Order: sequence, then C-alpha cells, then structure tokens
Amino acid sequence: MVGSAGSPETPPGASDTGERSGFAGLAAENRRLRAERARAHLTDLATGVLSAQLGVSTVDAAAHLSALATATGLSPEDLAADVLNSVSGPDSRPATPVPDLADTGASPLLARRRRRAAAVAETSEDVGAAARALLEDGLRPLGADSVWLWRLADAGCLRLAGHAGAGHAEAAAWAWIPPARPAAIRSALDGNVPVWLPAGPADGVLPGGGADAARAVLPLRRRGMTEGVALVGWPGPVTFDPALRRAVHGLMDVAAALLERPDGPEAGAPVLADLLDALTHPAVLLRTGEATGTPVVEVEHLNEAAATALGGTFPADDGSLARAFPHCHAELTRMARRARHTHRPGHAARLPAGPPRTPEDGPGPLLDVRVLPMGPRRVVVLWHTTGDPGLATGRAVARLQSVATFQDSLTGGDTVWSEQAYAIFGMARDEPPLPLLALRARIHEEDGEALTALLRTLTERRSGAQTVLRTVLPDGSVRHVRVAAEPLLDGDTVTGFVGAYQDVSATRRTELALTATFDRLTAVRDRAELRHQVALQLQQAIVPEATALRELPGGLTVAARYRPAAEEYQVGGDWYDVLPLPGGKVLLAVGDIAGHGIDSVTGMVSLRNAQRALAFTGRPPHRLMGWLNEVTLRTGDGSTATAVCALYDPEDGGLVWSSAGHLPLLLIRDGRARLLEPPQDVLLGAVPGYAYQERRTALHPGDTLLLYTDGLVERRHEGLGPGLARLLAVATRVAGRESPELLVDALLGMALGDTDDDTSVVAVRVRRPDETGGGTVSPPAGAGS
Repeated sequence: MVGSAGSPETPPGASDTGERSGFAGLAAENRRLRAERARAHLTDLATGVLSAQLGVSTVDAAAHLSALATATGLSPEDLAADVLNSVSGPDSRPATPVPDLADTGASPLLARRRRRAAAVAETSEDVGAAARALLEDGLRPLGADSVWLWRLADAGCLRLAGHAGAGHAEAAAWAWIPPARPAAIRSALDGNVPVWLPAGPADGVLPGGGADAARAVLPLRRRGMTEGVALVGWPGPVTFDPALRRAVHGLMDVAAALLERPDGPEAGAPVLADLLDALTHPAVLLRTGEATGTPVVEVEHLNEAAATALGGTFPADDGSLARAFPHCHAELTRMARRARHTHRPGHAARLPAGPPRTPEDGPGPLLDVRVLPMGPRRVVVLWHTTGDPGLATGRAVARLQSVATFQDSLTGGDTVWSEQAYAIFGMARDEPPLPLLALRARIHEEDGEALTALLRTLTERRSGAQTVLRTVLPDGSVRHVRVAAEPLLDGDTVTGFVGAYQDVSATRRTELALTATFDRLTAVRDRAELRHQVALQLQQAIVPEATALRELPGGLTVAARYRPAAEEYQVGGDWYDVLPLPGGKVLLAVGDIAGHGIDSVTGMVSLRNAQRALAFTGRPPHRLMGWLNEVTLRTGDGSTATAVCALYDPEDGGLVWSSAGHLPLLLIRDGRARLLEPPQDVLLGAVPGYAYQERRTALHPGDTLLLYTDGLVERRHEGLGPGLARLLAVATRVAGRESPELLVDALLGMALGDTDDDTSVVAVRVRRPDETGGGTVSPPAGAGS
C-alpha cells in the first residue's frame, strides 16, 4: 500500500521461499501467485508464437519450448522472452501481435528483463500497478525515474490513470490536463508521433524532474486509435539514441494495451502521503468515518517501510484495518477514535500488549506507537520495528515512581526536591522541602545514629554515602527510605549536597517476608531430615542389609539380603521375615509397602509385627493374609502393600503359601529354575473382607526357594515380564551354587533391575540328608532372623 490504500510496490517476480503462517504467509502467497501469473503469461505468449511459426498445436509448442529451455540451460521464462524478442524486431513479421521490446544493440539480459517487466504489467490489476511494473524492471534500467499514463476523457481532457516514481502531491496537480495542454503533449496527440525532449521542454511546463531533465512524450494507441498519452521522465539530460527510443516505444505499446483497465488509486491527502513516504520508519494514514451508523477506521495510505514491516501487499479496494494489523487492529481503532475526538496524540509502548509472539505468528509487534490527529477525519500512526533507546530510557525513568532527587545548599540557598519526594515523605506540594540536616525530626528515633554517620561522611570525609532510614509520615505510618548523597565541594569546603531518595518499603517488606519464609523452610527441612534419619535407623534396625547364613529346624538353611535404595532419601518399605513357630513350622514372608519415607517404614514395621503375632495363632496362610489385609485397611492411612506369606512344614516338606499381588516365588530344583504361579489376589489394603487363596508346593531335599521384591527385576520403561525372564535365566546359570548366600549375592550382583529402588531377597534351601550345616542355628533376631 505504497502510494495509495492497498497497493505496495512489490518487485516483479518476488516470491516467498519460507513458510510463514497467518497474515504474513497469506501475503507471501499472494506475491508468489502474482509472480507465477506473470511467468505463465510470458510463456503463453511465446507458446503462441512458436505454434504459429512451426504450424503445430499449442500443446506441442509448449513441449518444444520446455525442451529448448532444458537444452539451452535457460529458464522457461528467459527463453520465452528471447522468443518474443526475436519476433518483435523491425524486420520481423510475427503472426502473433507482440509489442516491440527487442533491441539488437542491447544485451540479452536487458532484453529479457524488459520482456518480463511487460509480462508483469500485463497481469496487473490496474493502470497504477502496471506503471510501477514498467518503471521498475523496464524503464529504470534505461535511466528513467518516472512514468505517467493519461487516458483521453470527455471534452478532450486527459485524466491521469496511473503513475510511478512521482509524489502524490505532484500527481494530484497533474490528475487532469485540459484541452489547452502543454505544447509537447499537444504535439504528441495531434501528430500521433513521439516527442523526444533530451534537455527538457522549452517552456518547462511538464511533470517530472528539473527544467533540463529529459522527457519523452508518446501517444498511446490501441486498435488504430489514440486513447491517451504517456510521459517518461529522466533525472537529467539524455541522448535519445535509436536503441533507447525503440525500448521506450516498445514498453509504451504495452502501456497502451493496458488503458482498458481501471485507474490506479490516488491518495485522498496527497501532501500527507508524500510526507509519510519521506519517512524511514513505518507510517500509516488512517481515515475515520461512519458506515451504516457505525464508526469505522480504514487504512488510506502506507509508506514503503510500513508495507515491509507488515509483510505483504494490500489491494486498493480493501482498506480494512483488521487486514493490515490483524493482531492489534482493535487497539489501534480505539487509539484513532480517541485521538480524533480529543485532538490529542496517543501513545503506546507496544502493540499488541500481550506476551511475545514467534516469527511464525506473522509480523512482529509495533513498538513506540504514536497516533497523531490530522484534521477532522484522518490520523497518522507512526511506530518502530526495533526499540528506540531514547524512548525506552524515558519510559524506564517514568517507571521509577519511588525515586526522587534533592539538592541542599549550605551557603544560604534553598533546598530543591523533585516532585516524587513530596509523595515519599507524605507532604503536600505547598509545604517547604526539608534539607537533609533537618530530616532528623521525620525519622524513627532509632535511626538517628545512621543519619549522623551519613552526615559525618558527607561533611568530614567529603565523600558520598548512603543509608536506609525509617521515616515517620504524618499519619503515623512508617516508610523505609534509602538516602544516597554526594557532597558539593568548592575547593575543600562543602557547599551542599545532592542525592536521591528511594522508597524501599516494599523491598524491606519483601526481605522480611523472605527471611520469615526462609526460617520456616529451614525448620521444615530440619524436621524432614529428622524424620528421614529416624526412618533410616528404624529400617536398618528392622531390616539389616545382610544376615549370617542360618540353619533352622526342619533342615532349612536361610540367607537373606536387603539392598537399600540408591538415593538415601528414598527410604523404602521392603521387609522380609523368617520365623520358626511353635509346633515346628517356619514362617517365610516378604513384602513391600508402596511409597518411600517415614510413613512407608512405619507401615512396614506395623505389618511385619502384625504378621508375626498373627502367625502364632497357627492359622493357615490365607487366613493370616486376610487378617493382615484388615490391619492394613485400619492402620495404613490408605496405603497398600504386596506380600507373600508361607508356612513350611518339616514333617511332610509341604509349603503352603498365599500372595497379595506379589511377584511369583522362584523354585530351583535339579539345576532348573521355574516360577511358581501365584493366586490372582488383590493387594493388602485394597478391598475389605477379601478372601485370599493359597497354594501348596512340595519342597524336596536340595530345593532352593527364592522370595524377593520388585526392586530385583523391575526396569524403567518396560513391564515385569522381561525382568522375570532375566531372573529365570540368571537363576538357572547360578543354580549350581548350593549355598544360599552365594546364590543371593550372585543375583544382587547381576543388577537385574535399574529403578534404584530398595530390594529384599530371601533364599531358603532344604538340605539333603548327607549335607552338614554351615550356618548358625539360633532364634531369629530382627527382621532378618
């Protein structure tokens, strides 16, 4: 939208090579489609020429053009430009009408560029856009700096249809040319011949550069009729050699064919538009009004910097503010209406005012936005795309509401305060400011020594100093004020002080709150550390990490190990127990309370002790497990646990056992390891009144039974199945180690699990009659006994 609402000047052939979303992405896609349309138009013309020359269909001609492009290494559009230029020379007789843009003295590159410029112009939506395309890629390489296109209107007048390279105010002045037109234009129209003015018009009455700047005035003819006139301007004198004349004439033939299209839009405020175009930072002219009784704000003009910052082109018939500023149009609308009604400029540090956005969201934010009223119906919006240090510094200083400056005189002068100092000390603006020496009456009595030390440093040491004083306001409230001062010296004499007051009450309150919070957190940490140490010591007392090899009645040899969690703070709830009972049976148990910490450890102790006490009733494992479930529900505070409870009877070698959601037992017999499938029963503490099942397994002399918790086999990011398979494989490899101690140490050393959780392992071997005991026969003591 450079020059008028919705029409920024975009170089022909521009395309977007990246992917951007939102408004910027749509604008880039629009530019790409326009460029593609121009390329297609160029190749279509060349295809038509080849079809006529070769006498083939257009499909075959298009294939021939593509094959030629591949063979010559040229792009299809460059080859199409060469084809068109080859048939538009002075001696050619083209079957398809083609504007003469060829120049035997020009390089192929320039000829192709002019042909591409013509293609872009021929696909433009209005005469103004066509003029810009012809100037940028066609006339500017020839040294021209402006082009004007008028069409014949009623009563012999000329109406400006489009222009490029000229200001809006100048264009407004030449929007209409009466029948008594300047001599050069009249000669071109009356004689239907170009008028070449190498040193400008003799009378100096033509738009464009200075009086001696070259002009070319050419009639615009279409279908044998003169329909308008074109003027091409140069910045200075030019020699119009035949090659230059042919090139200009060919481009103006293209312009003549485009006069049937709509006129290019003109700015409603040309002087303002020129002013905005002269600025290097983004600027937009907005028009305010009403539509069907509703106030509207529309974009009337954007300068080139604004069009670039907003990332796209804008059609002439769409001045929607929401289209140009999709992320902040509502804020801009409010600011524009306010500026129009109050006749006062508006300002915003950033629009939109929300959190930072990513480049994929479209154009970046508008910084340091200013909205200026310009008459009854227009406002100008100015902004920056990067932060301005001066404006940012001003905003930063304005934010320091709690900082004030002062200056005291010790030689009879006055004390001067900045405006903020009165608010800091709770004083009215009409009260006289207090010098630093008289501040003692306003501060807390306990801060007198701090003020004295400050004054002594300023007057005796003649150096700067600072302190924090508690000032008492007239209403009795207290503020903490930081005083920073420097002495004013005349030789060795202190003549006054300068400095600043800063209200740091909020900071002091925050410091006090943080100190109190730190103290509370320290106390909480100390209590947590104490709980952790208690839990650790309790666990170590109940579940020792290793026990000596023990022989129990009934020919059992037992080895147990407990491996704590890798992180000391993760004190777990694993337990194991091997306990001879009255009557000769032996209790074998292992379990795991969910969670870590003191609660898990105390829960573990409760369940283990409860299980021991219940085992003395002589009831079978499924009944013991049911009672243990009720204990967990009533004393576990919602915790759950897995467990295995087994009773071994030395009389018949039978093992009766129940499982509450625990991992299967592992049996090693005759050098082979297998898992004992457990009953599918629920965890302890899950369901009240649950009836647990039990299994019976016969143990033979030489068998080894392994009870363990999940820390032995569990690994991150996989189920228990692979872990159990690894346990079977390792147990089979070490099955030949008849000593339970060697077996459990080997299994723990294999590091089958990787969760760093605590682990309990109990290995129970049934001795053969010919084996001698190698352990200690003694009553159990602690969890591992």
